[in-house]
Amino acid sequence: MDLLSGDDHVIVVGAGLAGWRFVEALRRDGYEGALTLIGNEVHLPYDRPPLSKQVLSGKWEPDQTALATDELVSSLEVTTHLGVAAQQLDVATTTVRLDNGTSVAGTRVVLATGTRARQLPLSAASSLHTLRSRDDVVRLTNRLNTLAEGDPVVVIGGGFIGAEAATALAARGLRPIILEAAERPLLNVVGPSVSTWLEGLAPAARIELRTSQQITDVLANDNGFVVHFESGDTLVAPLVVLSVGASANIEWLATSGLTIDNGVVVNTDLVANESNGAIGAIGDVACFEWQSVVGTELVRIEHWQTANDHAAHLAKFWTTGEQSTSLMIPYFWSDQYGKKIQMLGHPRPSDDVTLVNGSLDDAKWTALFSRDGVVNGVIALSQPRALMLSRPLLEHVTTLKSALELAPWGN
Repeated sequence: MDLLSGDDHVIVVGAGLAGWRFVEALRRDGYEGALTLIGNEVHLPYDRPPLSKQVLSGKWEPDQTALATDELVSSLEVTTHLGVAAQQLDVATTTVRLDNGTSVAGTRVVLATGTRARQLPLSAASSLHTLRSRDDVVRLTNRLNTLAEGDPVVVIGGGFIGAEAATALAARGLRPIILEAAERPLLNVVGPSVSTWLEGLAPAARIELRTSQQITDVLANDNGFVVHFESGDTLVAPLVVLSVGASANIEWLATSGLTIDNGVVVNTDLVANESNGAIGAIGDVACFEWQSVVGTELVRIEHWQTANDHAAHLAKFWTTGEQSTSLMIPYFWSDQYGKKIQMLGHPRPSDDVTLVNGSLDDAKWTALFSRDGVVNGVIALSQPRALMLSRPLLEHVTTLKSALELAPWGN
């Protein structure tokens, strides 16, 4: 594969974190050719994590999430097409057709279209609030401003975003009620042990958490919404927030000929094998070959840090041919229930868990995930230093026995 030159034209589809960081990385790595950024939102690139944290709680204004300005876009010599969505990709000609009837042709295309909030087939679906985009948060905030202190707000879904939203709502003086379908929140993410440890955090944060909730429908009425349950019970609230995960934005690629499997399938260099090196995918939309201490697997990881790492990796590969020799260690954090959850690695919920530091009673602890006796993840609750001190355990194969002997979290 040829390296990028000044004669190339790189098209970046997706103006979120991954897409923008890729633009910055390309210029930083010396690429001087044409560069086009396409985004379906009218806003310049912005950061999403603060939306469910600082912005929803009222600590930040939406503008404070900006990653780019008009001046920065101009200085990087980026042509932007904002407020238009990509509709089709022709891999052979590296051409992207937009929903306004125009097309953009280049020599390389980076797919960074991310994800959208997942919906449920509910009667009032079109009236429910989601929490994915800047416009989502503005609409939700405007509605929250009409509520009185102590008013109930239902949050359907007790995952990371649902818990963060409930925490922000409580900070506003409202009464969040989380409805989680599973036996415990995050059960299918962090497994039975850790989810049990986290379950008890909600009451202390003035948040009502109801688990094993089987919702059959949500109806709108003059006073707000009525949530109907399989049991026959109902719950009335003036506002309902839907937070049940995300779906990759890949439908527009159905005729592209690329391999699609829960995302755009790419190799370890984040390049689609069907494209002769001309098509890459990064961030939430990429289903990539990830090498870790326990082997190589095909994964799609919706983490802020992964989007950053992907952008830097692909930009370096296309400009220099350099392939990273170090293991990428996914990192994730979530501020919820007045605590900070942080995780390194990408463990499975079925992996073994060992508490190694702190106390469950004090709600400050660190634990290791392991598979077949090899440490493959670290999770911490309000112990950021212990988590980062444990990172070397994932940089090479470390047995659980060796990790317990080293005990880096206590240094």
